[in-house]
Amino acid sequence: MLVDSHCHLDFEAFHGRIPEILATMAAAGVSHALCVSVTLDGFPRVLALAEEHANLFASAGVHPDYPEAPAVTPEEIAALAEHPKVVAIGETGLDYYRLTGDLEWQRERFRSHIRAARLARKPLIVHTRAAAADTIRIMREEGAGEARGVMHCFTETREVAEAAIDLGFYVSFSGIVTFRNAAPLREIAARIPLDRLLVETDSPYLAPVPHRGKTNQPAFVRHVAEALAPIRGVGFEEIAAATTSNFFRLFEAARVNV
Repeated sequence: MLVDSHCHLDFEAFHGRIPEILATMAAAGVSHALCVSVTLDGFPRVLALAEEHANLFASAGVHPDYPEAPAVTPEEIAALAEHPKVVAIGETGLDYYRLTGDLEWQRERFRSHIRAARLARKPLIVHTRAAAADTIRIMREEGAGEARGVMHCFTETREVAEAAIDLGFYVSFSGIVTFRNAAPLREIAARIPLDRLLVETDSPYLAPVPHRGKTNQPAFVRHVAEALAPIRGVGFEEIAAATTSNFFRLFEAARVNV
């Protein structure tokens, strides 16, 4: 059994395809998936998927790539997380790759999400790109370790991974780990403690080899796990068992819905 710890099944690429996507998941041995919110406008669609399908869960949050999104308070985000199918806060974090200029609004939004996670007592899903130093600094300043969470779609350095793990966070690898030019990332993946490892697709993005260039989907998380097994010198079943156990240990609210 595998779990896709991060996907976006509410996106247009999957409209009208959910029964097919779920059937393909089942055939691939992927039992559950976490559908991650990127805007509060889109949150009702994410929640509806989780409410309609027992093996899907939801998160509540605003991605750092949406400068037009209105400011949200920790209390507003935490209130959304009261729903039993909402198992996490996010996706939140910092992204200095796509946006430039004064990004203080991003940092303030990130702080609000960390505070919301502490209020809701649910873990954070953290996105960081070209902003690792500020991401870790703010996590420390805001007590993110109290909430715990996951560094999703990890592509940073070993030092960043270790800093996150020290805060009680997990590290999640996507299809990027299968890419030919990702040897440095595979070296990091080999050293993450097994009890802090997660796998994801970030569907519809980043389809792993042998599907690179196609629309990604939760079933393809199997290829991520299959790639991690030889990297870590263990069998596929050990990776599958560990990452599934880790998912339900981190996202405690998911366990009561299984």
